[in-house]
Parts: sequence; structure tokens; C-alpha cells
Amino acid sequence: MQPLSIAYKYVDGTPLLLDVYPPVVQSPNADVTQSGSRIAVPAILYFHGGGLTVGNRTSWFPAWLHRRVSDAGCVFVCVDYRLLPPSTGHDILSDIKDAISFVAHKLDTILGDRMNQTNIVHPTSHSIKPIIQIDRNAIAVVGTSAGGLCAYLAAMHAMPKPKVILSMYGMGGNLLTSHYMAPKTTVFFRGRELLDPNNFHDYIFPRSCSLPLTSDSALAYHPPTSPTPGFPANPRMFLARLYLQLGTYMDYYTGCHEPSLSDALRSAAANCSAQDIIKGAPGTELPSIHLRSIIPPEHLLLFPQFGVTSNWPSTYLVHGSADTAVLADESRYMYGLLQKAGVDVSLTIVEGKEHSFDYESDAESIHGVEGGLFDTVAASLLERLRAISSAPPSD
Repeated sequence: MQPLSIAYKYVDGTPLLLDVYPPVVQSPNADVTQSGSRIAVPAILYFHGGGLTVGNRTSWFPAWLHRRVSDAGCVFVCVDYRLLPPSTGHDILSDIKDAISFVAHKLDTILGDRMNQTNIVHPTSHSIKPIIQIDRNAIAVVGTSAGGLCAYLAAMHAMPKPKVILSMYGMGGNLLTSHYMAPKTTVFFRGRELLDPNNFHDYIFPRSCSLPLTSDSALAYHPPTSPTPGFPANPRMFLARLYLQLGTYMDYYTGCHEPSLSDALRSAAANCSAQDIIKGAPGTELPSIHLRSIIPPEHLLLFPQFGVTSNWPSTYLVHGSADTAVLADESRYMYGLLQKAGVDVSLTIVEGKEHSFDYESDAESIHGVEGGLFDTVAASLLERLRAISSAPPSD
């Protein structure tokens, strides 16, 4: 079924869109839609990956998760958000908050109008779409890679606060490591070659500030007839790797270029005695606390590791042990912080798997078997939502 594409906000006249996939709602009554029957359903918001620099609401679509939660009666929502650069993490945070508020408070009316107009009926004979309403007490946020960072920011700042977070190999568990701060001189990212910054002048500060605002930068590849068939054709597909290679990712994320936050963090890290901890070893906090003092106060709200409290939503973390794009220690570190705060949290490390393992061509045959990882993750997400949905509404 095609999604409903809806603008949840406008920025300087540019619409930011989300795609809404109505759930499969079983009913023996063929006239449910026409009769105006209503049903409250959980909503799952999905934020795509791409290093916050590329992609849109259809990029890296998690079909395995959508199918399972839709069949279980959940609305599935894929969200566009502004991309670095020229936008910053502050702009993305604003979009995350606005998207969740829109789904919680405005989506019901729009869905009712759209579904009445189209008289949506699921292809199976007994699967009808009544007028659905969002259960505001059962909103989950899911993210893959950079989308995991979006999910963490939602846990910290969104209203209503999501009840469940699912991070698939998510960024943001620990942003104060050499992976983000140190310049790289050897191959470090999924075995891919180092990039020549001279090929990306327009995307490097200060010229990057003149780029047009975008929340929609689709994945594109050179055709088979090209000298480089299958090679990325959208320069934004290289940007996250470029900024990690240069050790300047935090500058673009925070917008703190002059003076460079990355330079300040590197200098402070060099003065820390426990270099192995700086590299992101879980369960250690001294360097993180030391580096926190270097970050200007107005940017601290963008660092999930400094926003964990006992009110953090129930969380499930999944990460491949061999991930070189977002190190598994980020999820391990976040797991430790959440455990210490008394949050309901689970962590699954998938041995031997690299980044984006759930999009590999054989992923469904490996992880999608009955009782496999995909079933386990979806079932855990749904179980957490159902437990919360059946509880008395929160204030």
C-alpha cells in the first residue's frame, strides 16, 4: 500500500514531509470505514540513517520492521528532517520534536479526512481500515544509524515523550570518542578508501554554510554504463565519512566552527591520562565528564550521553559487533548509562555483523526466520508498547 505523504511543518516555505503507513486492522465488518468506527492504535516513528547528511523518508526503508508492526496494528511513520550541512543538530532536534508533536496532536484529523476520501481497504478481504486515532500513550521512536541519534534526542526532548526507543546500530551512545574527533590517515570506514577533501569544497566550512536547506537528498548511483558503475552519484553520500575522516564531525553537528569544537575536544582529550577510555570503552565516565566542560552549554542538549535520566523511555539497542561506521561500543556505553539510571533497557550484539546488516541481500533469510532476530526485535518493541498502552494515561 502506498503511504500518505503529509507536510508536518514548513521551514522558509520548504515543506518537511512524513509518510504514514496505516496499519492492518482486522474486522469482520465490511462497512467499518463507512460507519465511522474509530480505533486507537500505537504509532511508530522511523528516522532514517545517512550520518544526518543524506537520505530521506524512503531511504533505507526497514521493510522487515514495517511489515511486522503493521500486521500487529501499528501506524508506521517515516520522517524527513533537515540535513547537515547547512542545517545543524539544533535544526534536526527541532524537526524531531515537531514531527512527534504533529503525529500526537494533528495526525488524527488528517488521517480521518484522507481515509474517508479514499475509502482505504486492505487487499485481504477482511482487513478494513476504520478511522484510526493515534494512541498518544503508545508512541515509539525507531532509528537506524544516525536515526538512532534522532531517537535518543526524541527520548530526551520530545513532547509527548516516546514510550519506547529502538536503536539499530545507532549513533549517539557516546559522541566523545576518537571516531568522531580524530583525523584519520588510514582506512577506517567499512574498508572504503580515504576521501580527497578537494573534491568536496562546497561541503566544507565555510562554503558549506551557503548550501541550500534540504531535508530530501535521495540515494543515487552511477548506471551500469558508467566508468564507475554502482558508485554513489550523490556527493552527500560521502559527507559523514568525510567529516569523520577529517575529525570535524562535531563542528557540523553543533554548528560550532569558529572556534572549532572538534579542535577544542581533541586538545582536551590529549590531556586525559586514560587514552583507552577516550576511545570509547564502556562503563567509564571520567573523560566524558572532563570533555563535557569543553562543550559550550547551549550544545549539551545535543549529546544523549548527558541526557540520560530515570525518565528515559524503555529502550532496545541492537548493534553488529564488527560495525566500523558506528562502533558497537557506542551502544554498549549507552546501555551502561541506561542501566545505571534504572531504565528498562536491552542490548543485543549481533556477532560478526557490520553496519546496516539488516539491509544485506540475505538479511531476511538469516534474521527473518521464525523466532529470529527480526521477530525478536519487533516482538520486544510491540510488547513494550502494549504494556504501556494498557497502563493509565500519563500526564
